[in-house]
Amino acid sequence: MPQPWAAKSHNDLLPQPDLLGMSGLEFMQGIQNGALAGPPICDTLNFFVSVVEKGKVAFDGQPLFSAFNPMGSVHGGWYGTLLDSCMACAVMTMLPKGSYYVTQEFKINIVRAIPEKAAVRATGVVSHVGRSTGVATGEIRGTTDNKLYAIGSTTCLIMNAN
Repeated sequence: MPQPWAAKSHNDLLPQPDLLGMSGLEFMQGIQNGALAGPPICDTLNFFVSVVEKGKVAFDGQPLFSAFNPMGSVHGGWYGTLLDSCMACAVMTMLPKGSYYVTQEFKINIVRAIPEKAAVRATGVVSHVGRSTGVATGEIRGTTDNKLYAIGSTTCLIMNAN
């Protein structure tokens, strides 16, 4: 599932002034359609942007063996990274030109273990976006059986570059 459009170096990433010249939705759509380099973490952890809508972003992925803990199950950090990504990117789709975000906090609850070789979708949906904060929720579900594997919530700090 490696993505040929994922950034391989800092030079592949969109320069910040160019990023700030786009709305968050335009930026996320550019990553989804391959016009812009995607996050390097996607290659590292084997997931990719699959859905981009205003207020909603989904990532599809499959944990590789390198994401497993010594007990033979998917490490909680993989769940957390996937949920942080989809929830924060959902907030990003609501931001106007000149604004950006950072994750202020996020929380996850793992409901059940993701089986080895299972494909999943993490979907983030915006609950609120204001001048200074954005809030979103997310869940990870199996792509074939729709089983719920984890849920999460996030608060993002929104900043204006001007």
